[in-house]
Amino acid sequence: MTTHGSSAPERHATPHATTFTTNNTISDAVRRRAHALINDHTIDPSERVWIRYALETNDAAGLTELVRRADAGEPIIDDSHLLESTEEISIEEKLERLAAMICEADGQPETRSAALLVLMSTLENSTEPKVLANHVKHIAFTRCGELNCFGMVDAQIAAIESELLVN
Repeated sequence: MTTHGSSAPERHATPHATTFTTNNTISDAVRRRAHALINDHTIDPSERVWIRYALETNDAAGLTELVRRADAGEPIIDDSHLLESTEEISIEEKLERLAAMICEADGQPETRSAALLVLMSTLENSTEPKVLANHVKHIAFTRCGELNCFGMVDAQIAAIESELLVN
């Protein structure tokens, strides 16, 4: 055969992925299974949120583990250590505790992230998510004010002073 000159680059075959993930990308098999689990209403809604989050953030390793756990019938996430039983505390108390965990200056990043995910799950599974979101915003604003009261006042005084003494 004769070889025709071409400026097109030579194509190399890519080996088929035999595991769930390759090079930190989510395989099609895991992606399809994750979508099936998200739509499976026999799985607890708060656990489906974790799968959806891992899928949306392209967390290949995390999603693979969550899908494996779901397929094995294991609890997907055990966040019981973050809060006492949710039946024993009011939703307002739960939101305040989660906001405190997220805003805590010396908090561990893992705890802050987990509290944020639990908060997102709580909002997503709520019958009134806008009401809860507004309540959380109020809690966060109050908490930020408590943590940085003097910094906020100093910033406002500096802004007022610069306006008053412009001349």
